[in-house]
Amino acid sequence: MIEIGKYQTLKAARRIAHGMALVDEEGDDVLLPKKFVPESLAPGDDIEVFVYTDSEDWPVATTQRPKVTLGQFAYLQVKEVTPFGAFLDWGLDKDLLAPFAEQARKMERGKFYLVYLLLDEQTDRLIASTKLSKFLETENIKLAEGEEVGLLIGPATDIGFNAIINHRYRGLLYKSELFRPLQPGDMCKGYVKTIRPDKKIDLALQRPGYAHVEPNAQKILQVLEKNNGFLGLHDKSAPEEIAARLQMSKKTFKKAIGALYKQRLIRIEADGVYLIQG
Repeated sequence: MIEIGKYQTLKAARRIAHGMALVDEEGDDVLLPKKFVPESLAPGDDIEVFVYTDSEDWPVATTQRPKVTLGQFAYLQVKEVTPFGAFLDWGLDKDLLAPFAEQARKMERGKFYLVYLLLDEQTDRLIASTKLSKFLETENIKLAEGEEVGLLIGPATDIGFNAIINHRYRGLLYKSELFRPLQPGDMCKGYVKTIRPDKKIDLALQRPGYAHVEPNAQKILQVLEKNNGFLGLHDKSAPEEIAARLQMSKKTFKKAIGALYKQRLIRIEADGVYLIQG
């Protein structure tokens, strides 16, 4: 079955005037327009494509890579606002429509918005929505504290950044715990810090607890070795300086040098950390 809004591997069936007809295992076909047909593609070859609908609502394949697929979230820019809604740049020739009915607040040209890609059941068109809450799971949270997750960074708040977790949940990264700059739209790895009684999820960019100390301790050792056994940071250093030089929080830095000190790999002096040579 050819599915709109997803990547699929289809078989080149035959060349036609407008491109190449592709078929799935059930014999359903879709057009790959001529401008997307690789020169080396021959009937019988497999090709991975993304399927969406053209301006006449016919399914069509493309080798372009959209910024979002069906059932996922993305941070997209509005290219134009029309009487039908806002059209967003999602990486394909045909822009993505966010109908007014799916806008939490009126979208403005040039601005970026966190959106969800869905298939309109009435028209079979892919559309975007900023009414995110109805697409997020808020009760049946199948996550564990300390679990590694994929994050899509959303808009900033007074206390941090909202983030979409695994394209399924919403969480919060606290500004006071960030050790590197973030921008809305960034995609990165994170960790579940706490799942609160009200089912809200607190996040961290580093694994909570001592599980993340070892790799950071190793990073400090590598820096020491590159700098003749000295690192001009200590437990009184400013958090901003530590974050700029090591890309870790001050709390993480203190845990890491504490672990190295206990292993007698370093000594800590007033001016910084020294590597104990073997």
